[in-house]
Amino acid sequence: MQAQVKAWGNSQGIRIPKEVLQEAAVSVDDVLDVKVSNGMIMLVKPFRHRTLEERAAEYGGQLHLDGEFDWGESVGREIWE
Repeated sequence: MQAQVKAWGNSQGIRIPKEVLQEAAVSVDDVLDVKVSNGMIMLVKPFRHRTLEERAAEYGGQLHLDGEFDWGESVGREIWE
């Protein structure tokens, strides 16, 4: 696939087809890092930690953090109370 650099106001721009954005999991208004290496321009989604709310949404909004958790038997000199 090829794309053409075009004037866009005082800058330049490239239109990226919807299918390419979907395959790269990029949405409109996403912020991308622009990197240049060996004459290649790379657009990279920056790593972002998800919030607790975003993580909870994957489980229907419920994290089930209440109650006790069994960590197993002591391995060293831990004191379990």
